Amino acid sequence: GELTKLLFFRLTVSLNGKWRLSNSNGSLLLPAQVPGCVHSALQQQGYITDPYFRFNDVSYRWIALNNWTYTTTFTLSAELSVKQKVLLVFDGVDTVGSISLNGIALGKTYNMFCRYDFSVKDLLKDGENVLQVGLLSPILYASEQRKAHTSYVVPPECPPGVQKGECHVNFIRKEQSSFSWDWGPSFPTMGLWKGVRLEAFDILQLVQVSSVPLYNDAFSQWRVQVELLIDAVQTTKSNFTILINTANQVKLWWPNGHGEQPFYRLTIRGFQDEFLIFSTESKVYFRTVELIQEPVVGSPGLSFYFRINGKPIFLKGSNWIPVHSFQDQVTPDVLKNLLQSAVDANMNALRVWGGGVYEQDLFYEICDELGIMVWQDFMFACAMYPTETDFIQTVREEVVQQRRFKILKKLESHPSIIIWSGNNENEAALATDWFDIPASQRPKYIRDYVMLYVDNIKKVVQEEDQSRPFLVSSPTNGAESEQEGWVAENPYDPHYGDVHFYSYILDCWDWRTFPRTRFASEYGFQSWPSFSTLQPVSIKEDWSYGSNFTSHRQHHEDGNQQMILQAALHFHLPNATDPLKRFTDTLYITQVMQAQCVKTQTEFYRRSRSEIIEGKGHTMGALYWQLNDIWQAPSWSSIEFGGKWKMLHYFAQSFFAAVLPVAFEEDDTLFIYAISDLSRDLKLRVNVFSWTELDPVCTLNSSMLLVPGGSAVAVFKQPVATLLAGCGNCTRLTCLLTFQLEDDSSQQGPTDHHFLCSPKDAQGLRRPNITVSIDFYSEKKKTCFSVTLHSDSVAPFVWLDVGNIPGRFSSNGFLMVSRNRTVDFTAWRPTSVAELTASLTITSLRDIY
Repeated sequence: GELTKLLFFRLTVSLNGKWRLSNSNGSLLLPAQVPGCVHSALQQQGYITDPYFRFNDVSYRWIALNNWTYTTTFTLSAELSVKQKVLLVFDGVDTVGSISLNGIALGKTYNMFCRYDFSVKDLLKDGENVLQVGLLSPILYASEQRKAHTSYVVPPECPPGVQKGECHVNFIRKEQSSFSWDWGPSFPTMGLWKGVRLEAFDILQLVQVSSVPLYNDAFSQWRVQVELLIDAVQTTKSNFTILINTANQVKLWWPNGHGEQPFYRLTIRGFQDEFLIFSTESKVYFRTVELIQEPVVGSPGLSFYFRINGKPIFLKGSNWIPVHSFQDQVTPDVLKNLLQSAVDANMNALRVWGGGVYEQDLFYEICDELGIMVWQDFMFACAMYPTETDFIQTVREEVVQQRRFKILKKLESHPSIIIWSGNNENEAALATDWFDIPASQRPKYIRDYVMLYVDNIKKVVQEEDQSRPFLVSSPTNGAESEQEGWVAENPYDPHYGDVHFYSYILDCWDWRTFPRTRFASEYGFQSWPSFSTLQPVSIKEDWSYGSNFTSHRQHHEDGNQQMILQAALHFHLPNATDPLKRFTDTLYITQVMQAQCVKTQTEFYRRSRSEIIEGKGHTMGALYWQLNDIWQAPSWSSIEFGGKWKMLHYFAQSFFAAVLPVAFEEDDTLFIYAISDLSRDLKLRVNVFSWTELDPVCTLNSSMLLVPGGSAVAVFKQPVATLLAGCGNCTRLTCLLTFQLEDDSSQQGPTDHHFLCSPKDAQGLRRPNITVSIDFYSEKKKTCFSVTLHSDSVAPFVWLDVGNIPGRFSSNGFLMVSRNRTVDFTAWRPTSVAELTASLTITSLRDIY
């Protein structure tokens, strides 16, 4: 009986591990890991140094211009040879490949995002089998595809020169940013970037389970739609049992900050006669999601917000780009650290941007567990795309994953994914004519656009998944864009949908320069990462703001200049005579500027939640661009490559807090709003400080006021002149404000500040001469330190940096208005008080000029 039972079991043989890799003329032959890519293999074997070092992105262009072949030899086991069906499965091939087994061609691959499988039972030999994957240069393939497309141009032809990238990436279904982007290098990868295996079975095998909980309003009850994808050798009768361990009252999955993330276990078993042929367990989370686009009282246009489990939720978060140019180097620890960093900054949402990759399963599993809502783009960005039959076909396969092995099905079960979006910025590109398309040709491009995203992607997604909304693009006017034939006249209209907004020239401390939108899905400003992040990929001659290296790493036109000009509006620029100090001070001031810019804009969006002003408002989402970095370079990110928090990320901890006070001025009147995700009775305390001393000049208190959950309420309004006149001898230039919200017993949320003038005009701002003492303590097996600072005077933007000791402070970049302040540092590797003390540098605004 035991043997018969065994016969029914599926057998999986991994072909991961060490393969052989060779280039087209055989001059290079080396071992290579699978999953992996050519660049990683060359680096591991010492043929190249770190691709991220200095100018190596340009020096190593030759790699992607070559063709490469992966080869492995495996032995057929007796257990495997007796199975009735054997599949060879490739979870991901990057990108244009031809696969052969024992010299016989199995097929070709054209899409990095598809899984490919081949039935190989009859081709396997007893003893040794040789499996080979030949990969074509993605650059040359994309160029050939473009040449073959003679009827009309599919723009853009090439990226801007500043990106030092490759052309025609829109002609190949691979990670679009791998040919370069405005925050990343050009490393067109090639390889077997996901696992390879043999799957053998006799009767049938379970390929994929997807479970989607659907709520029926009429009956107030849940049903779970379970779909099994089964590969059967022949028509067969089988029994299945499905068990889910729910109580009568289902506990709901909530976004971070709104509740818990409970799940239930779904067990599925398949029987053939009385034999168990498979048993599988998965998680089921219950939640509903609706995208509400309906008329708004007192405003033209439509609302645009998400309701989760019937509750309107303000999306607080950022945008996610690929974590590394070489996906095989993205470890579970790196993913966990980035996603935990998002949650620790009070985020509840991330947008997986459409120019990268569909993230690995683990990414979505962690988002489920942490309560991070995911806005999932399909992988199309900033371009038009061809619509030949074979291109559309591979895209349909990508979206459906050959109906059986779906990206959709895999992702569909995740409660974290709350919306699908067809592309990044392609509606806007057409509508606002990024590519100078002649008016006579526009209808053809709009036709192509509708064919790809509406007739194909949208249609397939909605057939597959009724449980969440689909948007065709971002930014978009949503329902209004649909009315206008899917390409709105102005997809940036703040009365509809979501908006992307960037301005590098206007003063970002002036909230009036920002659009008062329904939903801000992209906005931001660049900064440089810290010196400890740049140091390993640079040498001494690179360490100045005007160096070749500094300009080489900047892939956004005029980016380095824009940062300095924006900083100069409000700060004195660094003027140290020591070149290295001037460089590190400049890195610091770009981070101060970025943090303050994004803070101002995010606070504007959060306080616009409950208001309609001149027909605009009811903002219900703020996702700044961008969370993470792909390499060590200037970018819009709040977390540096390697996981170190920039000043912006520490600021996000405050500006995304559940309870937050926000100040702004209009017509020389100061307003303070209380913003709350929770219902609370709150009162406001305002402290006025002089730049010269550490005790408040005066303090104002408001009376208690109920701030309803999910609202922004004005709690203070006073002309600045009146405020200052009632406060001793304060002027705009000599004083600043801090303020906080309190309930009956304690402070609620962070303390915020408001400068009454640009810090460069502040009178009485002195060098604070901050001294420090560090003590070690251990908490939950973590290596922790308390860092106590002592200051002689008010110190804005106090920045603690411990160089290359990885870890995180509890607070950083803060305004110090007390003599003493203690923050914690959690180290991510063993370290000591002595090492920390030696590495710690403290910079505040007055220390750089």
